[in-house]
Amino acid sequence: MKKIFVPLREKLNKKLIRNSDVPIVIYLTVFAGIIISILIEPYHSDLSLNLVSEIIGAAFTLFVIDVLLVKSKTKRWHIVQKHVDYLIARTVNRLRDGMSTRAFSFQPLLSPQLPEDVILTEIRKQRELFLHEIIPLPVEQVGERFSKELFNEDNYEYFNEKADDIWNILNMKYSEYLAPELVALLMELHTNLKDVCANIRLYKKSERFPKEKAYYQSMGTKGAAYNMKEVTRIVIRLKEEGYSEVARH
Repeated sequence: MKKIFVPLREKLNKKLIRNSDVPIVIYLTVFAGIIISILIEPYHSDLSLNLVSEIIGAAFTLFVIDVLLVKSKTKRWHIVQKHVDYLIARTVNRLRDGMSTRAFSFQPLLSPQLPEDVILTEIRKQRELFLHEIIPLPVEQVGERFSKELFNEDNYEYFNEKADDIWNILNMKYSEYLAPELVALLMELHTNLKDVCANIRLYKKSERFPKEKAYYQSMGTKGAAYNMKEVTRIVIRLKEEGYSEVARH
């Protein structure tokens, strides 16, 4: 039977803060206490009965309160979670659009007769196919597809800004509630965006050192191609996991 793929965003919303905050050692201690009380029953029946009663009462109170706290926390966090998910998805969507045009000069083929809503859908469809074509390419061929304007100051500022946007999400007050899988993807995306910026700077060294122009341009292009390929892979993965959404109007 074919396994049904469930996007990470959907899975996380379903199990949002379902885990207890009570350390597992507490549960083990309660269980051990009950076992000990049963074992001493032949020797001290009254003491055993009192211990069992106290432990069961404490355990019941602990478990019930814990369940109520988890449910309350889940309800309160769910509102924030929706906004954080949207912030991540909007940032990823804008990055996909920006990198397609700035790094690879993506230009969709459109018919002027198409209505506006269909045009937007067609642009997204063509961009999706375009980015998927990047993934299997060798680094050298990725570099060959770069826009001539990629290595300018404007694009350095753009990708640096997007890297900072991702970093700001990771450092939000409520980021501790983000799933480890999502945090890992966002950190990887941030790192590769910063490395793209570093390679743009490396490429631009050719302007200051004309004798080594070929070296700096070659190394900058190769490095940027590797990182941009990784960025493409990650944003595609994030979209598949439900984290790509157009800005609300």
